[in-house]
Amino acid sequence: MATPMPEGEAFAESADEAVQTAVMAVRLVMAIADAVRRHQQRQKAGAEKELPPTGQAVGDASAELKNLWPPDIFAALTVSADWPQMAQQLMALKQAGVDLGDLLPRIGEIAVTVRDAVAANAERVAREGTGEWERMLRETLPAGPVREAILSSPAWPDIAATMARLDERGVDVRQVLASAHDEGLGVDQAIANVLAAGAAPTTSRDAMLAYGPLTTGLDIPRDLDLSDQRRALRQLAISSQENERFMRLVREAMPGREREADPMFTARQWPLVTARMAKMESEGTPVTPHLARLMKDTSWEKGSDAQLGSRLVRATTDALCKPLGAGTQVKANTAAARVRSSTAVPARPQASKGAAPAEPAVAAHRAAGPAPVRGKAR
Repeated sequence: MATPMPEGEAFAESADEAVQTAVMAVRLVMAIADAVRRHQQRQKAGAEKELPPTGQAVGDASAELKNLWPPDIFAALTVSADWPQMAQQLMALKQAGVDLGDLLPRIGEIAVTVRDAVAANAERVAREGTGEWERMLRETLPAGPVREAILSSPAWPDIAATMARLDERGVDVRQVLASAHDEGLGVDQAIANVLAAGAAPTTSRDAMLAYGPLTTGLDIPRDLDLSDQRRALRQLAISSQENERFMRLVREAMPGREREADPMFTARQWPLVTARMAKMESEGTPVTPHLARLMKDTSWEKGSDAQLGSRLVRATTDALCKPLGAGTQVKANTAAARVRSSTAVPARPQASKGAAPAEPAVAAHRAAGPAPVRGKAR
Protein backbone atom coordinates (compact mmCIF):
# COMPACT_ATOMS: atom_id res chain seq x y z
CA MET A 1 0.00 0.00 0.00
CA ALA A 2 1.29 3.46 -0.84
CA THR A 3 0.60 5.00 2.57
CA PRO A 4 1.44 3.00 5.75
CA MET A 5 -1.58 2.24 7.91
CA PRO A 6 -1.47 3.59 11.48
CA GLU A 7 -1.16 1.02 14.25
CA GLY A 8 -4.19 -0.16 16.18
CA GLU A 9 -6.85 -2.78 15.93
CA ALA A 10 -9.27 -0.66 13.93
CA PHE A 11 -6.66 0.25 11.36
CA ALA A 12 -5.38 -3.33 11.11
CA GLU A 13 -8.93 -4.41 10.41
CA SER A 14 -9.24 -1.69 7.75
CA ALA A 15 -6.03 -2.89 6.08
CA ASP A 16 -7.31 -6.47 6.04
CA GLU A 17 -10.62 -5.29 4.61
CA ALA A 18 -8.75 -3.44 1.85
CA VAL A 19 -6.82 -6.59 0.88
CA GLN A 20 -9.95 -8.75 0.97
CA THR A 21 -11.72 -6.24 -1.26
CA ALA A 22 -8.80 -6.46 -3.70
CA VAL A 23 -9.18 -10.26 -3.73
CA MET A 24 -12.88 -9.80 -4.52
CA ALA A 25 -11.88 -7.70 -7.53
CA VAL A 26 -9.50 -10.47 -8.66
CA ARG A 27 -12.31 -13.00 -8.38
CA LEU A 28 -14.52 -10.80 -10.55
CA VAL A 29 -11.88 -10.37 -13.25
CA MET A 30 -11.04 -14.07 -13.21
CA ALA A 31 -14.70 -15.08 -13.43
CA ILE A 32 -15.17 -12.83 -16.45
CA ALA A 33 -12.03 -14.16 -18.14
CA ASP A 34 -13.08 -17.76 -17.52
CA ALA A 35 -16.60 -17.06 -18.85
CA VAL A 36 -15.08 -15.63 -22.05
CA ARG A 37 -12.82 -18.70 -22.42
CA ARG A 38 -15.72 -21.11 -22.04
CA HIS A 39 -17.91 -19.15 -24.44
CA GLN A 40 -15.16 -18.97 -27.08
CA GLN A 41 -14.46 -22.70 -26.87
CA ARG A 42 -18.15 -23.54 -27.18
CA GLN A 43 -18.49 -21.27 -30.19
CA LYS A 44 -15.33 -22.33 -32.02
CA ALA A 45 -14.67 -25.89 -30.88
CA GLY A 46 -18.20 -26.96 -30.00
CA ALA A 47 -17.36 -27.83 -26.38
CA GLU A 48 -15.48 -26.51 -23.40
CA LYS A 49 -12.15 -28.09 -22.51
CA GLU A 50 -11.80 -29.80 -19.16
CA LEU A 51 -10.04 -27.92 -16.37
CA PRO A 52 -6.54 -29.14 -15.49
CA PRO A 53 -6.09 -31.32 -12.36
CA THR A 54 -6.43 -29.35 -9.13
CA GLY A 55 -3.12 -30.28 -7.50
CA GLN A 56 -0.98 -29.46 -10.50
CA ALA A 57 -2.95 -26.27 -11.25
CA VAL A 58 -2.47 -24.94 -7.71
CA GLY A 59 1.31 -25.43 -7.85
CA ASP A 60 1.68 -23.98 -11.34
CA ALA A 61 -0.58 -20.98 -10.66
CA SER A 62 1.24 -20.16 -7.40
CA ALA A 63 4.56 -20.18 -9.25
CA GLU A 64 3.14 -17.87 -11.94
CA LEU A 65 1.77 -15.36 -9.41
CA LYS A 66 4.36 -15.32 -6.65
CA ASN A 67 6.72 -12.72 -8.10
CA LEU A 68 4.10 -10.68 -9.96
CA TRP A 69 1.70 -9.60 -7.19
CA PRO A 70 2.23 -7.84 -3.83
CA PRO A 71 2.75 -10.35 -0.98
CA ASP A 72 -0.38 -9.32 0.95
CA ILE A 73 -2.72 -9.84 -2.01
CA PHE A 74 -0.95 -13.05 -3.07
CA ALA A 75 -1.21 -14.48 0.46
CA ALA A 76 -4.88 -13.55 0.86
CA LEU A 77 -5.74 -15.07 -2.51
CA THR A 78 -3.89 -18.36 -2.06
CA VAL A 79 -5.40 -19.10 1.38
CA SER A 80 -8.97 -18.43 0.25
CA ALA A 81 -11.36 -21.37 -0.02
CA ASP A 82 -11.89 -20.89 -3.76
CA TRP A 83 -8.19 -20.62 -4.65
CA PRO A 84 -7.97 -24.20 -6.09
CA GLN A 85 -10.80 -23.45 -8.52
CA MET A 86 -9.28 -20.09 -9.45
CA ALA A 87 -5.93 -21.81 -10.04
CA GLN A 88 -7.62 -24.25 -12.41
CA GLN A 89 -9.27 -21.39 -14.28
CA LEU A 90 -5.95 -19.57 -14.51
CA MET A 91 -4.08 -22.54 -15.95
CA ALA A 92 -6.98 -23.28 -18.29
CA LEU A 93 -6.52 -19.78 -19.70
CA LYS A 94 -2.83 -20.53 -20.26
CA GLN A 95 -3.65 -23.80 -22.03
CA ALA A 96 -6.13 -21.89 -24.21
CA GLY A 97 -3.33 -19.63 -25.43
CA VAL A 98 -3.56 -16.65 -23.06
CA ASP A 99 -0.18 -15.09 -22.18
CA LEU A 100 -0.22 -15.06 -18.37
CA GLY A 101 2.95 -13.01 -18.29
CA ASP A 102 0.92 -10.24 -19.88
CA LEU A 103 -2.45 -10.87 -18.19
CA LEU A 104 -1.40 -11.35 -14.57
CA PRO A 105 0.41 -8.02 -14.13
CA ARG A 106 -2.66 -6.20 -15.41
CA ILE A 107 -4.95 -8.09 -13.00
CA GLY A 108 -2.46 -7.36 -10.23
CA GLU A 109 -2.61 -3.66 -11.06
CA ILE A 110 -6.40 -3.76 -10.77
CA ALA A 111 -6.10 -5.47 -7.38
CA VAL A 112 -3.58 -2.91 -6.09
CA THR A 113 -5.74 -0.02 -7.26
CA VAL A 114 -8.78 -1.42 -5.46
CA ARG A 115 -6.78 -2.16 -2.30
CA ASP A 116 -5.28 1.31 -2.12
CA ALA A 117 -8.60 3.01 -2.84
CA VAL A 118 -10.29 1.15 0.03
CA ALA A 119 -7.38 1.88 2.38
CA ALA A 120 -7.30 5.56 1.38
CA ASN A 121 -11.03 5.83 2.07
CA ALA A 122 -10.54 4.29 5.53
CA GLU A 123 -7.76 6.78 6.26
CA ARG A 124 -9.92 9.67 5.05
CA VAL A 125 -12.71 8.61 7.38
CA ALA A 126 -10.21 8.42 10.24
CA ARG A 127 -8.88 11.90 9.46
CA GLU A 128 -12.32 13.46 9.17
CA GLY A 129 -13.38 11.99 12.47
CA THR A 130 -16.71 10.48 13.44
CA GLY A 131 -18.94 13.54 13.23
CA GLU A 132 -21.76 11.79 11.38
CA TRP A 133 -22.12 9.19 14.13
CA GLU A 134 -21.81 11.79 16.88
CA ARG A 135 -24.78 13.54 15.29
CA MET A 136 -26.70 10.27 15.23
CA LEU A 137 -25.91 9.73 18.92
CA ARG A 138 -27.12 13.24 19.76
CA GLU A 139 -30.35 12.72 17.84
CA THR A 140 -30.95 9.18 19.14
CA LEU A 141 -29.73 9.07 22.74
CA PRO A 142 -30.54 11.52 25.54
CA ALA A 143 -27.72 13.40 27.24
CA GLY A 144 -26.40 11.45 30.15
CA PRO A 145 -23.82 8.90 31.32
CA VAL A 146 -24.32 6.39 28.50
CA ARG A 147 -23.86 8.88 25.68
CA GLU A 148 -20.83 10.47 27.29
CA ALA A 149 -19.33 7.07 28.05
CA ILE A 150 -19.57 6.15 24.37
CA LEU A 151 -18.01 9.38 23.12
CA SER A 152 -15.22 9.44 25.73
CA SER A 153 -14.30 5.78 25.28
CA PRO A 154 -10.90 4.97 23.67
CA ALA A 155 -12.88 2.48 21.58
CA TRP A 156 -15.14 5.20 20.11
CA PRO A 157 -13.49 5.08 16.64
CA ASP A 158 -14.06 1.31 16.58
CA ILE A 159 -17.65 1.78 17.77
CA ALA A 160 -18.29 4.36 15.04
CA ALA A 161 -16.71 2.08 12.43
CA THR A 162 -18.99 -0.76 13.54
CA MET A 163 -22.02 1.54 13.29
CA ALA A 164 -20.95 2.46 9.76
CA ARG A 165 -20.64 -1.18 8.71
CA LEU A 166 -24.05 -2.02 10.18
CA ASP A 167 -25.57 0.94 8.35
CA GLU A 168 -24.01 -0.18 5.05
CA ARG A 169 -25.64 -3.58 5.52
CA GLY A 170 -29.10 -2.09 5.95
CA VAL A 171 -29.30 -2.38 9.74
CA ASP A 172 -31.36 0.23 11.61
CA VAL A 173 -28.50 1.63 13.67
CA ARG A 174 -30.77 4.02 15.58
CA GLN A 175 -32.85 1.10 16.86
CA VAL A 176 -29.73 -0.79 17.90
CA LEU A 177 -28.45 2.32 19.71
CA ALA A 178 -31.74 2.80 21.52
CA SER A 179 -31.67 -0.80 22.75
CA ALA A 180 -28.01 -0.56 23.70
CA HIS A 181 -28.75 2.67 25.60
CA ASP A 182 -31.35 0.89 27.74
CA GLU A 183 -28.86 -1.86 28.53
CA GLY A 184 -26.16 0.74 29.26
CA LEU A 185 -28.44 2.52 31.73
CA GLY A 186 -28.95 -0.75 33.55
CA VAL A 187 -25.20 -1.30 33.79
CA ASP A 188 -24.62 2.30 34.90
CA GLN A 189 -27.25 2.07 37.63
CA ALA A 190 -26.02 -1.29 38.89
CA ILE A 191 -22.44 -0.04 39.22
CA ALA A 192 -23.60 3.26 40.75
CA ASN A 193 -25.56 1.36 43.38
CA VAL A 194 -22.43 -0.54 44.37
CA LEU A 195 -20.11 2.49 44.37
CA ALA A 196 -22.45 5.04 45.91
CA ALA A 197 -24.95 2.86 47.78
CA GLY A 198 -27.70 4.01 45.45
CA ALA A 199 -27.23 7.72 46.09
CA ALA A 200 -29.23 9.94 43.77
CA PRO A 201 -27.20 11.75 41.12
CA THR A 202 -26.57 15.42 41.85
CA THR A 203 -26.90 18.30 39.43
CA SER A 204 -23.66 20.09 38.64
CA ARG A 205 -23.19 23.80 39.34
CA ASP A 206 -22.76 24.47 35.62
CA ALA A 207 -26.05 22.76 34.84
CA MET A 208 -27.86 24.80 37.50
CA LEU A 209 -26.33 28.09 36.34
CA ALA A 210 -27.34 27.32 32.74
CA TYR A 211 -31.07 27.04 33.60
CA GLY A 212 -33.21 29.42 31.61
CA PRO A 213 -33.02 30.87 28.10
CA LEU A 214 -29.59 29.36 27.34
CA THR A 215 -30.89 25.80 27.77
CA THR A 216 -34.60 26.06 27.00
CA GLY A 217 -35.56 23.11 24.80
CA LEU A 218 -32.06 21.61 24.83
CA ASP A 219 -31.06 18.14 26.01
CA ILE A 220 -28.55 18.97 28.76
CA PRO A 221 -26.86 16.41 31.04
CA ARG A 222 -27.19 16.86 34.79
CA ASP A 223 -23.41 16.72 35.22
CA LEU A 224 -22.66 19.34 32.56
CA ASP A 225 -19.04 20.51 32.87
CA LEU A 226 -18.49 23.85 31.15
CA SER A 227 -15.05 24.28 32.72
CA ASP A 228 -13.70 21.79 30.18
CA GLN A 229 -14.92 22.82 26.72
CA ARG A 230 -13.85 19.58 25.05
CA ARG A 231 -15.76 17.52 27.59
CA ALA A 232 -18.79 19.82 27.40
CA LEU A 233 -18.90 19.46 23.61
CA ARG A 234 -18.60 15.70 24.01
CA GLN A 235 -21.40 15.65 26.59
CA LEU A 236 -23.58 17.53 24.09
CA ALA A 237 -22.46 15.20 21.24
CA ILE A 238 -20.92 18.03 19.21
CA SER A 239 -17.97 16.85 17.13
CA SER A 240 -14.87 19.00 16.66
CA GLN A 241 -15.78 19.35 12.98
CA GLU A 242 -19.26 20.62 13.86
CA ASN A 243 -17.83 23.03 16.42
CA GLU A 244 -15.42 24.49 13.86
CA ARG A 245 -18.22 24.78 11.30
CA PHE A 246 -20.48 26.63 13.74
CA MET A 247 -17.62 29.01 14.57
CA ARG A 248 -17.18 29.64 10.85
CA LEU A 249 -20.90 30.35 10.41
CA VAL A 250 -20.77 32.96 13.16
CA ARG A 251 -17.72 34.64 11.65
CA GLU A 252 -19.35 34.70 8.21
CA ALA A 253 -22.43 36.32 9.76
CA MET A 254 -20.22 39.13 11.12
CA PRO A 255 -18.31 40.42 8.07
CA GLY A 256 -15.58 42.85 9.10
CA ARG A 257 -16.10 41.94 12.77
CA GLU A 258 -14.88 38.33 12.67
CA ARG A 259 -12.20 38.82 15.32
CA GLU A 260 -14.75 40.25 17.74
CA ALA A 261 -16.50 36.90 17.71
CA ASP A 262 -13.44 35.06 19.03
CA PRO A 263 -14.11 35.75 22.75
CA MET A 264 -17.45 33.98 22.41
CA PHE A 265 -15.77 30.79 21.20
CA THR A 266 -13.75 30.56 24.42
CA ALA A 267 -16.63 31.57 26.70
CA ARG A 268 -17.88 28.91 29.12
CA GLN A 269 -21.37 28.95 27.59
CA TRP A 270 -20.26 28.54 23.95
CA PRO A 271 -20.98 24.77 23.91
CA LEU A 272 -24.62 25.58 24.71
CA VAL A 273 -24.77 27.81 21.61
CA THR A 274 -23.39 24.99 19.44
CA ALA A 275 -25.97 22.61 20.91
CA ARG A 276 -28.76 25.00 19.93
CA MET A 277 -27.45 25.37 16.38
CA ALA A 278 -27.11 21.60 16.08
CA LYS A 279 -30.70 21.14 17.31
CA MET A 280 -31.99 23.70 14.81
CA GLU A 281 -30.22 21.96 11.94
CA SER A 282 -31.53 18.55 12.98
CA GLU A 283 -35.04 20.04 12.88
CA GLY A 284 -34.45 21.55 9.43
CA THR A 285 -34.28 25.16 10.65
CA PRO A 286 -31.64 27.26 8.84
CA VAL A 287 -29.08 28.82 11.19
CA THR A 288 -27.53 31.45 8.92
CA PRO A 289 -30.59 33.78 8.63
CA HIS A 290 -30.85 33.85 12.42
CA LEU A 291 -27.16 34.63 12.86
CA ALA A 292 -27.51 37.57 10.45
CA ARG A 293 -29.32 39.42 13.27
CA LEU A 294 -26.00 39.86 15.06
CA MET A 295 -25.13 42.68 12.66
CA LYS A 296 -28.64 44.18 12.67
CA ASP A 297 -28.69 44.58 16.44
CA THR A 298 -25.19 45.32 17.73
CA SER A 299 -26.16 46.12 21.30
CA TRP A 300 -23.71 43.38 22.30
CA GLU A 301 -20.94 45.91 21.60
CA LYS A 302 -21.79 48.00 24.65
CA GLY A 303 -19.85 47.07 27.74
CA SER A 304 -16.40 46.03 28.88
CA ASP A 305 -14.15 43.97 26.66
CA ALA A 306 -13.83 41.37 29.40
CA GLN A 307 -17.55 40.54 29.14
CA LEU A 308 -17.78 40.62 25.31
CA GLY A 309 -17.81 36.83 25.00
CA SER A 310 -20.71 36.45 27.45
CA ARG A 311 -22.68 39.25 25.79
CA LEU A 312 -22.22 37.64 22.39
CA VAL A 313 -23.37 34.29 23.78
CA ARG A 314 -26.61 35.88 24.99
CA ALA A 315 -27.07 37.87 21.77
CA THR A 316 -26.49 34.79 19.60
CA THR A 317 -28.87 32.71 21.70
CA ASP A 318 -31.55 35.42 21.34
CA ALA A 319 -30.95 35.57 17.58
CA LEU A 320 -31.31 31.81 17.26
CA CYS A 321 -34.40 31.51 19.46
CA LYS A 322 -36.40 34.37 17.95
CA PRO A 323 -38.54 33.17 14.99
CA LEU A 324 -37.65 34.69 11.65
CA GLY A 325 -39.72 37.77 10.91
CA ALA A 326 -40.41 38.37 14.57
CA GLY A 327 -40.66 41.97 15.68
CA THR A 328 -39.64 43.26 19.05
CA GLN A 329 -38.38 40.72 21.50
CA VAL A 330 -40.96 39.34 23.92
CA LYS A 331 -39.89 39.56 27.53
CA ALA A 332 -38.86 36.16 28.77
CA ASN A 333 -41.07 34.33 31.22
CA THR A 334 -38.37 32.84 33.44
CA ALA A 335 -40.72 30.44 35.19
CA ALA A 336 -41.88 28.93 31.91
CA ALA A 337 -38.31 28.81 30.67
CA ARG A 338 -37.31 26.80 33.73
CA VAL A 339 -40.16 24.37 33.08
CA ARG A 340 -39.08 23.80 29.47
CA SER A 341 -35.37 23.58 30.28
CA SER A 342 -34.15 20.00 30.18
CA THR A 343 -31.99 20.68 33.25
CA ALA A 344 -34.59 22.35 35.49
CA VAL A 345 -34.13 21.50 39.16
CA PRO A 346 -37.07 20.64 41.41
CA ALA A 347 -38.57 23.66 43.14
CA ARG A 348 -40.45 23.68 46.44
CA PRO A 349 -44.15 23.57 45.51
CA GLN A 350 -46.21 26.61 46.50
CA ALA A 351 -49.40 25.90 48.31
CA SER A 352 -52.30 27.58 46.52
CA LYS A 353 -55.83 26.74 45.65
CA GLY A 354 -56.47 25.45 42.18
CA ALA A 355 -52.81 24.90 41.41
CA ALA A 356 -52.34 22.97 38.23
CA PRO A 357 -50.79 19.49 38.63
CA ALA A 358 -47.12 19.23 37.71
CA GLU A 359 -46.36 18.09 34.19
CA PRO A 360 -44.88 14.60 33.90
CA ALA A 361 -41.14 14.37 33.43
CA VAL A 362 -40.03 14.06 29.81
CA ALA A 363 -36.81 12.14 30.42
CA ALA A 364 -35.24 10.19 33.24
CA HIS A 365 -32.47 12.73 33.75
CA ARG A 366 -34.75 15.76 33.72
CA ALA A 367 -36.37 17.05 36.91
CA ALA A 368 -39.67 18.91 37.04
CA GLY A 369 -39.74 22.68 37.60
CA PRO A 370 -42.46 24.96 38.96
CA ALA A 371 -45.71 25.26 37.09
CA PRO A 372 -45.67 28.01 34.43
CA VAL A 373 -47.32 31.29 35.30
CA ARG A 374 -49.89 32.93 33.12
CA GLY A 375 -48.67 34.96 30.21
CA LYS A 376 -46.65 34.42 27.11
CA ALA A 377 -43.48 32.40 27.33
CA ARG A 378 -40.44 33.00 25.12
